[in-house]
Amino acid sequence: MTANLSYPDVVALSVPMFVAAIVVELVFIKLKGHGGRYEVRDALTSLLLGAGNVAVGIALAFVVWGFFGWLWQYRLLDLGPGIWVVVLAFVLDDLRYYWVHRFGHRVRWVWASHVNHHSSQHYNLTTALRQTWTGHLTMMMVLSAPMILLGFHPAMIIFVGGVNLIYQFWIHTEAIVKMPAWFEAVMNTPSHHRVHHGRNARYLDANYAGVFIVWDKMFRTFVAEDDAEKVEYGLVDNLGTFNPLRVAFHEWWGLLRDVFQPGISLRARLMYAFAPPGWSHDGSRDTTAAIKAKHLARHPEQAGQPGLQVGSDRSR
Repeated sequence: MTANLSYPDVVALSVPMFVAAIVVELVFIKLKGHGGRYEVRDALTSLLLGAGNVAVGIALAFVVWGFFGWLWQYRLLDLGPGIWVVVLAFVLDDLRYYWVHRFGHRVRWVWASHVNHHSSQHYNLTTALRQTWTGHLTMMMVLSAPMILLGFHPAMIIFVGGVNLIYQFWIHTEAIVKMPAWFEAVMNTPSHHRVHHGRNARYLDANYAGVFIVWDKMFRTFVAEDDAEKVEYGLVDNLGTFNPLRVAFHEWWGLLRDVFQPGISLRARLMYAFAPPGWSHDGSRDTTAAIKAKHLARHPEQAGQPGLQVGSDRSR
């Protein structure tokens, strides 16, 4: 691996900005009386999960770097460090993020890691810091392999991934209602990402984008925020706890309990691990498609509305 190619740790450098932005948002909400809500225990849980994510990332950085370095040996090209290469890497890495994020909602093994980010029933800038401790277990790092093999340096991949995460911080707010129309059309925004965090039937599993919302429009997973239906945040079945250990590991425990229950087939065990969240061998639970179908049965007048297309491949 090219030893002299390095980039700053932009996420670490942005921590003071994160703290300042949280303070500004909190003051704005207090002064204006709208734009979101803070709950002390919820915010502390998010901060603890964020700190744990950083600690795990530092401790296991060698896993990702070692894997990327091994792949780099087999690259087809070396595209170099040019600015337009970095820009292209940023765009392609955002496409990678879209699919990682979509798998995070469609594959229970990955959802077990991602679910904690959706566990808050509030939506403010601290929610952005509610990150996983178990991301390495999902092995989603393999989705970076095509870019590395094509010739994007591993250090560049890590750098643009960090910039992507920084961008996503500011969209976790209710203080910003809408951005200009041209911006909403191309970029991920607070309005688009509020939908992604919604537990309403119409909002489930939509808007997976990191930076560019065009991926969701391209792959037909985009749902616009509806002023007539306020977003309800959290999980379909909320946890009712602020214990960071339970938030971080509850779905892994549930997955293992389901996989190793007695009296089911090998196929059922694999489905409990890798099928969409909500799958069950006896139909006792609901996937997203089932949730939407039940919602439409109660509200047939909403048939055909965006986000309620029953029979799609969306998961919970």
